[in-house]
Amino acid sequence: MVSTAIIGTGNISSQHILGYLEFPQRCTITRLADIFPEKAEQKNSEFSLDAAISASHKEIADDPGIDLVSICTPPFCHAEIAIDFLNAGKHVIVEKPMAASPEECDAMIAAAKKSGKILSVIAQNRFRDPIANLKKVLDSGLIGKIVHAQVDSFWWRGHSYYDLWWRGTWEKEGGGCTLNHAVHHIDMLLWMLGLPKNVNAVISNAAHDNAEVEDISVAVLQYEGGLCAKGALAQVTSSVIHHGEEQQLIFQGEHARISAPWKITAHLPQPNGFPGPEQNEALIRQLHDLYESQPELKYSLHTGQIDNVLTAIETGSQPLIGGEDGKRTIELITGIYKAGTEQRAVELPIKSSDPFYTVSGLLEQVPRFYKKTASAKELKGAITLGSNY
Repeated sequence: MVSTAIIGTGNISSQHILGYLEFPQRCTITRLADIFPEKAEQKNSEFSLDAAISASHKEIADDPGIDLVSICTPPFCHAEIAIDFLNAGKHVIVEKPMAASPEECDAMIAAAKKSGKILSVIAQNRFRDPIANLKKVLDSGLIGKIVHAQVDSFWWRGHSYYDLWWRGTWEKEGGGCTLNHAVHHIDMLLWMLGLPKNVNAVISNAAHDNAEVEDISVAVLQYEGGLCAKGALAQVTSSVIHHGEEQQLIFQGEHARISAPWKITAHLPQPNGFPGPEQNEALIRQLHDLYESQPELKYSLHTGQIDNVLTAIETGSQPLIGGEDGKRTIELITGIYKAGTEQRAVELPIKSSDPFYTVSGLLEQVPRFYKKTASAKELKGAITLGSNY
């Protein structure tokens, strides 16, 4: 039986709690911690957990009975808390984003290697059938080399969203929509295509004058190899100003276009190069059959990732998503911030000598679009978790 603790009991912690509760024969939630203990008490009551409550994660790090910890705190303290638990010999699942800088990611990875414990970064969309199936089709090579990818991470957040105490500043949130919303889609893109050669970007704040951070960014990535044709481009739009919250990933290959939500287009050329009246129906059928033939995932989203981590603990194996995966996403996001700040193309990965490699360096460089004007302890209302693709 794996004894687990949850650090930070805000909105996203409910997804971790529900995930652990799916496996009562494999794990039990015994500790909760939050700097506002009444929030932990509320979660304890809501889910009938009977867990011990702490105001500090350090008390739990000293508990020899804890095996696995979920970190659901604001991003600025992910690294410190994860390292404390890894050094104490605990396995760690940390919410996205992994950390606020590549330097912090490296320190977390080093702590995991030294302790021999698992470090897994939440990327729950990899545990969705449409996304897993799309990757299988991409990996098959049937659509040919990728020539263009389009990632639309469209979310909508009202003005009051940035009134929460830790949101809306570079110091506490680590960034805006690129880091805290598009992180999902950037992880999926990198899982499928890998890290690009370079990135150019524009970052801006168009609708939230109570936040320092960006509420929209548009990035263009250049690929050279792997599944991609030389010179292939990808565009990533990160936003919390799009009504409707449509989110999608589109891959244009040499022979066909596929996407999540699932759609196929496969043009055949006329002698003059224009698209003909008919599509490549044989290829379309082959792609569709491959997509539909994939086995359905037994568990999805956070529950799927928690199952994967529990299995890794039980078998001594590695989880699907580790520290290096989380760092790769932070490297690209940091590249977007650097490119948007300096208004030029940036080579990837970010070098350790670069100011943007560290939190302190990033804080010295990035623009403050507006001044944060509120600091609410808690905001009421339901949360949205994005498209089901």
